[in-house]
Amino acid sequence: MTAGALRELERRIEQVWTIGERLGLRPLPVHFEIVPATVLYEIGAYGLPGRFSHWTHGKAYQIQKTLYDYGLSKIYELVINSDPCYAFLLETNTVLQNTLVTAHVMAHADFFANNAYFVQTRRDMVDIAALHAERIERYEFEHGKAEVERLLDAVLAIQEHVDPSVPDGTKLDSSVRSRRMQSPYDDLWALDDRQSGGRQDEEHVTKRSTLTPPEPVRDLLWFIHEYSPVLEDWERDVVAIVRSEMLYFLPQIRTKVLNEGWATRWHARIMRELDLTPEEHVEFARLHAAVVQPTGRRLNPYALGYALLCDIERRYGAEHLFLVREVESDVSLIRNYLTEELVDELDLYLYERRGDELVVVDKDWEAVRERLVSELGGNHIPVIVVEDGDYLGNRELYLRHIWDGRKLDLPWAEKTLEHVFRLWGRRVWLETRTDDGTEPLRLSYHAREGHRRHR
Repeated sequence: MTAGALRELERRIEQVWTIGERLGLRPLPVHFEIVPATVLYEIGAYGLPGRFSHWTHGKAYQIQKTLYDYGLSKIYELVINSDPCYAFLLETNTVLQNTLVTAHVMAHADFFANNAYFVQTRRDMVDIAALHAERIERYEFEHGKAEVERLLDAVLAIQEHVDPSVPDGTKLDSSVRSRRMQSPYDDLWALDDRQSGGRQDEEHVTKRSTLTPPEPVRDLLWFIHEYSPVLEDWERDVVAIVRSEMLYFLPQIRTKVLNEGWATRWHARIMRELDLTPEEHVEFARLHAAVVQPTGRRLNPYALGYALLCDIERRYGAEHLFLVREVESDVSLIRNYLTEELVDELDLYLYERRGDELVVVDKDWEAVRERLVSELGGNHIPVIVVEDGDYLGNRELYLRHIWDGRKLDLPWAEKTLEHVFRLWGRRVWLETRTDDGTEPLRLSYHAREGHRRHR
């Protein structure tokens, strides 16, 4: 970007901010940075600048960068929920493109500041993530990069199974260790662990089930962090790191449609208030149309969110939009505001694959609404709860899938149990149902005995 273009962009940013505040936006302050595509896609793949390394981040980077290089996909900006927010603009964007992006970013910063689901997020997560990365690099030096990578494989495999009602910031200290060592059989377990190298499940002692916890726990990472019989302190710290970062990302998962719809609605409104040339008006119209166009078989969150908010403004007035921005998530937005008329207008329907063909199976608007509710806002992730951390008195871990009519992918579930075993060190169980949902089915895994299915 030339010096002249940069000065013009700075002038436009000031205009965008003035217009946005006049229209009622109250964003967090934003620090803008213009970066090349390699930097933008690296941050996009990692989720945060300076975050710890893992092969999945490299895989995501290669996919996104390849799509960009071949002109199949493009990220125009990234904005980080922090105080101040960090917004990264692509250096190859035109001034007009980056002006639209600036208006889009301003609305995201307003959403971060005012939506209820972001109230508890850590605004210093950029700094925290950098400290996390330093700790993991130290563990790689002390224990080997391959060992840390294997541990991260296991923790990341269940990273979505957290509960925001359990506070973030768990610390490794003596009180945590004392809570773990509360079973009357801990001396036996410790002796057994020494005889078996600390990780093998060799116990053959008296069975007496002690229900732990008293009530089912939905936060699997928290439970493993607190009560795993085998994790060393550094491993427990890695679990806490992943959990902390997942809690930071969770509100973004819960509000994807609303957040992107909010940003799209406001970039359109602000851009129309700017004194653009006719050529810039055409370029803006083309860019905005690309943002809200349907994307084949995949739901476009920008298009759905934008259409919903425009419809809400038409029916309830502009002021009501700010209430929606404060209190709603994707699930409540769909439940409260998606109408039959809007489903028809957006041509939403349900389809399924039959042989080699994709077939429309239902266009009823209520069926469409319920499917969206079941798959948006993180609801596509099966609910797994910890039923017992001392199953059969063996310190085996018993998990239960909360059945909602959707079956688990059993090969996938069995592979995940192997990761859970890595973290728990003793046999792990998962209770679910058969494919038709009529019969209970229990899966179990132990490294020595492999997988078993129990009817």
